[in-house]
Amino acid sequence: MVHLTDVTKYYGNKRALGPVSFEIEKGNTVGFLGLNGVGKTTLLRILACGLRPSSGTVLVDGLDVLRDPHEVRKRVGYLPELPPVYRDMTVTDYLAFAGRIKGMTPEAVARRMPEVQERTRIVEVRDMPTGHLSQGYRQRVGVAQAIIHEPELLILDEPTHDLDPVQIMEMRAMIRSLTDSHTILISSHILPEISRTCDRLLILNDGEIVASGTEEELGEKLFASRRLSVTVRLDGDGPVEAAQAAIAQVAGVTSVQTPDSTGRQAGEAGVVIFQVEGESDLRAEVCRALVETGHDVVALNRAERGLERVFVGLVGGGETWH
Repeated sequence: MVHLTDVTKYYGNKRALGPVSFEIEKGNTVGFLGLNGVGKTTLLRILACGLRPSSGTVLVDGLDVLRDPHEVRKRVGYLPELPPVYRDMTVTDYLAFAGRIKGMTPEAVARRMPEVQERTRIVEVRDMPTGHLSQGYRQRVGVAQAIIHEPELLILDEPTHDLDPVQIMEMRAMIRSLTDSHTILISSHILPEISRTCDRLLILNDGEIVASGTEEELGEKLFASRRLSVTVRLDGDGPVEAAQAAIAQVAGVTSVQTPDSTGRQAGEAGVVIFQVEGESDLRAEVCRALVETGHDVVALNRAERGLERVFVGLVGGGETWH
């Protein structure tokens, strides 16, 4: 559905994007992640034919955005971060207007209108001026205008922007309901929403794609080693070093650390938490080594490698223990 090759965008001598190359298969839901100012919106606007690339090739459904922009626009629905609504128009009049400027006939708009209003759950406000709507309803109307012409590619830039928790859940459910009929590209700063909604992730940093894949694939690439959090109860005020040495002698363990100089957990005497890094999953071996040396293992868990850690590891300049 989408194919980009060496795409760049410059404003004068300043590079805002690129070179960027990637593909999105038809029917996929792809999350687009990056810090503020790294070029996400620039790239989305290029895909929506709202901005011309400085160089490179952008194909949407096999059509070049430079050679056939009008045909591309027929295949793309775009919701910018701020919904492009006219506040003095009713919801129905605004959607009819949006459909007409996208090339739909009045008959096609009339046929499509009930389904769009039902899918975006705006039937109850269809006769209200958009200026009287809550932010959540305005965002839904923004999605409605993006899908009124039945586009094959749906681009959503921060679709949960300024929404409360309940509205975010409703928006997430609505996006999921659209995956059966659209290829979807979502840009968002709310990482859990991306994680729960998307099949694949693209991470942008300094204008370039630095990683792509599923959340699990990115975690495996970034954190090739296995990490454990091990909670040990020592005898009385026994030395931390003895337990640490027992873990360190396990074959495959590459690092054993404690969160502070003593390693002792505040509020519970004799309890120490070790952070263990190894070449494979060593939970059984570490537990056995501690028990055989007379230490009680209170808890032993894998360190999490969720989307937040992947994202920070790729663009945030560091890692932290969770």
